[in-house]
Amino acid sequence: MSATDPRSEHPSEGFDGTPQSQPGLTSETNPTPDHGESSYVGAGKLSGRRALITGGDSGIGRAVAIAFAREGADVAIVHLPEEEEDAASTAQLITEAGRQALLIPGDVCDEEFCRRAVELTVSELGGIDILIPNAAYQKSRDSLETLETAEFARVFETNLYSLLWFVKYALPHLEAGASIIVTSSIQAAEPSAGLIDYAMTKAAQVAFVKAMAEELGPRGIRVNAVAPGPIWTPLIPATDWPDKVAEFGQETPLGRPGQPAELAPAYVLLASDDGSYMSGGVIPVTGGRPF
Repeated sequence: MSATDPRSEHPSEGFDGTPQSQPGLTSETNPTPDHGESSYVGAGKLSGRRALITGGDSGIGRAVAIAFAREGADVAIVHLPEEEEDAASTAQLITEAGRQALLIPGDVCDEEFCRRAVELTVSELGGIDILIPNAAYQKSRDSLETLETAEFARVFETNLYSLLWFVKYALPHLEAGASIIVTSSIQAAEPSAGLIDYAMTKAAQVAFVKAMAEELGPRGIRVNAVAPGPIWTPLIPATDWPDKVAEFGQETPLGRPGQPAELAPAYVLLASDDGSYMSGGVIPVTGGRPF
């Protein structure tokens, strides 16, 4: 079987820039992102493990949830109440893989909710072996002068505060062999002026990963990040880029945006024993853009 040309593996054009309200829904995203529903085949790499994924209802989170379930893990998904439709669809794919799905609706900007979500996961799944702080918020910014405090506060609370809270409350339940995998971004290395507050949080996440890898390594807990480039998810039409979406991802060396399914194997690697000596690292999945 010959190798697939990565330039033509997925669409490079035809993306609908019709604005969506945050957080964006899969049913309103055209074309529908590929989360690996019909392509990901597991090999038992995460058999018997328990994963908690924030923002696991759609986009990258859904792709990771599908892959983890097909690799043998039970999966808890944190999602906003307005994402119930997407979350239910993801849960169905998890149960079809023969694994337990737990849906936890709420807002990760609320510290007490984050604590309860961790405790509920431990109670219902019996523990946590893999933590994926993946929930994110981004909006296109005209300038720093017009950036409202409430807006950048929401970005920091979603992308950074919740990361700290989930790790903080999960740590007492994590044993040697556990894995924490943060979803960072190419924006951590190549920040865009129009995403200044989002880029700041993504760079801070990389610092967090390196610091926590130092702290938790002696306990046998690995901490890493995946840094996506332009990936086609509901977050893109919800970012308020109506004039940019049509050419989204075409600036990459591969000439197209990535699909969520193309990130899932990186998370499986970092979560599984195949990545047993990987900690403090960042895996770029960027279509060739340098990180």
